[in-house]
Amino acid sequence: MSHSIRDSRRRPAMLCLMALLGCAAISPAAFSADKPADKPKGQEISRVIAKEMTAAQKALQANQWTEALKNLDAAETKSGLTPFDEMKISYFKGFANIKLNNLKAAQAAFEKSQATGVATPEDKVNITRALFGISASTSQFQKTVEYGKEMADAGTASPNDLAIIAQSYYQLKDCKNSGVWVEKAVAASRKAGEAPKENLYLFKLQCASDAGDSGAMVPVLTDLIHLTNKTSYWNTLIRLERQDEREDRNTLMIYRVMYDVNAMQADTDYIEMAQLLGDAALPGEAQLVLEKLQSSGILKDDHKERTTRLLNAMKTRADADKKGLPALDAEANKNPAGQLDMKLGEVYYGAGDYQGAVTAITRGIGKGQIKQQDEAFVYLARAQVQLKNPAEAKKALAGLKSVPNISPRVLKLWELYADKLG
Repeated sequence: MSHSIRDSRRRPAMLCLMALLGCAAISPAAFSADKPADKPKGQEISRVIAKEMTAAQKALQANQWTEALKNLDAAETKSGLTPFDEMKISYFKGFANIKLNNLKAAQAAFEKSQATGVATPEDKVNITRALFGISASTSQFQKTVEYGKEMADAGTASPNDLAIIAQSYYQLKDCKNSGVWVEKAVAASRKAGEAPKENLYLFKLQCASDAGDSGAMVPVLTDLIHLTNKTSYWNTLIRLERQDEREDRNTLMIYRVMYDVNAMQADTDYIEMAQLLGDAALPGEAQLVLEKLQSSGILKDDHKERTTRLLNAMKTRADADKKGLPALDAEANKNPAGQLDMKLGEVYYGAGDYQGAVTAITRGIGKGQIKQQDEAFVYLARAQVQLKNPAEAKKALAGLKSVPNISPRVLKLWELYADKLG
């Protein structure tokens, strides 16, 4: 797997801590030294520290964090403090220390505030969120999980919070629970009308890769392609699918997908595809593949001579096919079966005449009696893509479902390709 996935185990996600904590909910204006009329008894700042807390409040409102801490320290030294006083002093010390990026001090303050046991329901939510954010930002993954689960149980966790829980389990190398929370985060994102985060799937992908479970990697890669359509995911998925394929015909079908989504990253992919096309009597398309390889910049020096020889051989055969096109076209038109029309369409495709390919293959499908129906639908779709008709291409690929005995692997890849068209 890529280093970026592995590095995420060593390096926590960059978090906007103030956004994560929801600090608008713990603004300095949220308390007063005076007793509000609607507060339950015991849930107000006592007059013992009214002077210090008022000064601290003014300092917080003026973004004077050090001055606020000075006044809060003074309040803490007063005798006769109530548990609520102690809770609020520590609570706002935590807030000021976050602003000063003193996360260790902030964590200690919030934990002390929590330990008083007298926090209001609103304060409890804010304290838990603060501790969750600090733990995540300082790579305390077990604590992140614990505080995150509290938020989830209370119904205050956002999709992003659930994603952080999943990542924390991943950092703890607990792939089972990471996967559980990935699914929760994905479901929450979709419920909120948001696209799931790409990293969520990468946790699952790396876990499956580390376990050597290629079967588990395939659905995750499919999800990643649905989400991003990145060629790197296509490349990995197709390599996994190709490695267990034993029939050359299906391997060539897989290569066609790989080629069409620009996921070929090795010169040997192009060379093998061209050889398979030559074996299938499709030299024109083989020529196109090899010419693309030569212009790609990835052709290795020790493969250049072999590639040139192969290309020259394919050119000779392709030229002969092009010369024979008028005769093949006339013969196909007369034939009541569609097989010759299919062959004609493939030759047109290899020659770059995509409208000719569409006309011939459509006529052949209409006649019927095509031996390899899957290739007919695929080449019709590929020609429509070249003609910038994605809707018609999708319609052609939908016909693959009706092809008897089509490889499930091939069908799945082309359906995924069709899903990303347009």
